[in-house]
Amino acid sequence: MYKNLKLSAKLNIILAIILIFLIGTIGFILSKVLQSYAEQVVAERASILIETMNSIRNYTSTQINPELSSRLETEQIFLSQTVPAYSAREVFEHLRTNDKYSQFFYKEATLNPTNIRDKADEFETKIIKSFQEQSREQTQGFRSIPGGDFFYIARPLKIEKESCLRCHGSPQQAPKSLITTYGNSNGFGWQLNEIVGAQIISVPASKVFEAARQLGFLVIGRIFILLVITSFLLNLFLKFTVTEPIKKMSYLSKQLSMGDMDTEFEQNTNDEIGILAASLNRLKVSMKMAMEMLDKK
Repeated sequence: MYKNLKLSAKLNIILAIILIFLIGTIGFILSKVLQSYAEQVVAERASILIETMNSIRNYTSTQINPELSSRLETEQIFLSQTVPAYSAREVFEHLRTNDKYSQFFYKEATLNPTNIRDKADEFETKIIKSFQEQSREQTQGFRSIPGGDFFYIARPLKIEKESCLRCHGSPQQAPKSLITTYGNSNGFGWQLNEIVGAQIISVPASKVFEAARQLGFLVIGRIFILLVITSFLLNLFLKFTVTEPIKKMSYLSKQLSMGDMDTEFEQNTNDEIGILAASLNRLKVSMKMAMEMLDKK
């Protein structure tokens, strides 16, 4: 069937195959690039949130804690407002009331927390130990939990202020209200400059993939339009420079084979098509001379 098709149809089929191949290849490569880009965008947004949480932690440590620390010995219940981690988490929970961040999650996971809600799970424990073993400022990736797949970004939590050891050094030095509220079994024995946990912000992976898909469809759509226009222009170029001249030569060659010696092959260019036209004109002259010689005999 392909052998019976006209040259223009064959060229259009080849162009269509090339177009489909290019779209498929570009789409595959672009999906990988855009997914990486989407991860970077989400990671940058999460990094800003972590920096914000660190600012809140610092404010609590330097401004709130000094004002309330004296009450820790007299109050019956421990004042959680003096803890930087508590302030950061409360502010983040308020941020989650915004629909834009409702599916973001923040946790200061620790190996030996005072509050059991901050206890690191198995996956978070691996992250913390990797920070302890390797000097890294940040790690990110994907994890699966019962609620679905999440993209996370994590940073190490390091004890950099001696004031933190008041509540996490030894039970004997800890405020009475802390012991009364949380007991004397958890959250002690921390050391200065020790990495005790990790700040982790998690985002549903669908957010990352959806952002990549939307951007991918937009870019691929524009590339598709550009390739279609390019194919159309290339098809026109081939039509007027190749297929139409060959079609015309084919018709004239048929006329010549039927004895029409007045046939003239136009040579408008010096390319392969022009050379072919010149060769056919010479062939016509040779045939005409041969026929005249036969007539004389």
